[in-house]
Amino acid sequence: MKTSVADNSPLSTPSSPPTASPTSPVPHHLDNALVWLMAVTCGLVVANIYYNQPLLADIGRTFNLKDSSASLIATATQVGYTLGMLLVVPLGDMLERKRLMLLMLLGAAGAMALAAFAPSFGMLAAASVLIGILSAVPQLLVPMAAHLAPEAERGRVVGRVMSGLLIGILLSRTISGYVGAHLGWRAMFEIGAGLMVLLVALLAWKLPTDQPTFTGSYASLMKSLGTLVREQPALRRAALVGASLFAAFSVFWTTLAFYLEGPAFGYGSDVAGFFGLIGAFGALAAPLAGKTADTRGSNYTIGLGIALALVAYAILGFGGAWVAGLVMGVILLDVGVQATHISNQSLIFSLVPEARSRLNTVYMTGYFTGGSVGSVAGGLAWTHGGWPAVCALGAAFTAIAYLISRYYGRR
Repeated sequence: MKTSVADNSPLSTPSSPPTASPTSPVPHHLDNALVWLMAVTCGLVVANIYYNQPLLADIGRTFNLKDSSASLIATATQVGYTLGMLLVVPLGDMLERKRLMLLMLLGAAGAMALAAFAPSFGMLAAASVLIGILSAVPQLLVPMAAHLAPEAERGRVVGRVMSGLLIGILLSRTISGYVGAHLGWRAMFEIGAGLMVLLVALLAWKLPTDQPTFTGSYASLMKSLGTLVREQPALRRAALVGASLFAAFSVFWTTLAFYLEGPAFGYGSDVAGFFGLIGAFGALAAPLAGKTADTRGSNYTIGLGIALALVAYAILGFGGAWVAGLVMGVILLDVGVQATHISNQSLIFSLVPEARSRLNTVYMTGYFTGGSVGSVAGGLAWTHGGWPAVCALGAAFTAIAYLISRYYGRR
């Protein structure tokens, strides 16, 4: 039976239907400067989560830690981001988004500064959790862009903002690897804190206010997440596929710095970061993935993305001892993961239009939960089995994504 959203449903407020309130802004044309500012903001903020990955070996040496222990910094940041998406992002339907985002960015600046001057590994881990929680701003900004854009321009606006986010994910590793190699890992967190303060000033000046459409309580808001999960099998399937494939993605990126600095190559963190630049092909493929999903259907593009990720791990496993093999594997893995991610989002946003922020919360919470699991599992695989174990684990997560996509929640 088709899901409906009644006035008394947790998807709406207890006293009013789930339509925009009278105070909500009418969607209007967004000039290119504002759209680009949103895209740049997404890229710079999401980068906070990934700066540490090429720096894990350097961090481990600072605190005299094993590689598997140092990799917990990446896990802590992703766990924090997951908590931010689950507990904070739904507030975008309930509170004024601009004010909420500015407060989060100020907090992120403080957490980055705390990480830069952390005297112990425990303090750095705690700061990393806070960085993750407070860097969930892009998951508020993307639905805001979709809401403010007129229907005829919505796809173009959201696509451009998402491209900024994807490029930020990938180039953050390149930048942090270079900074870490020349200025030390602490300098990267100092630079990141300064960028957050700069964004606060720019967004306070340029970003319009965006009044919420949900007037119920926080408890009813959170309850609606469970309703969405229970009533939307396509949402559950997308979240599980995204979680499995992002786990495979994180297995690779969490261990790459250790592999490149090992006997096989002997490279530094700057080279590990350079592979993020190579992975930017994934971001370039995002618009094509969206177009293909529109013409061939999301399921087709999701299957194609999973297949590319499987091929990538086959190349990394059998050809990863050569730089050319690593480069080809990185390109295919990033294209496959990003194509699947964009297609999953295209699918879920069509389910319940008036609950897009909460749909995004459910999906992205699952997505980054998978990333956290992949980071932990990747560190353990590297410690106990080296590169072959890493590639086998990544391929296993990818195979799980295929099985879920093919069989889960389908009649």
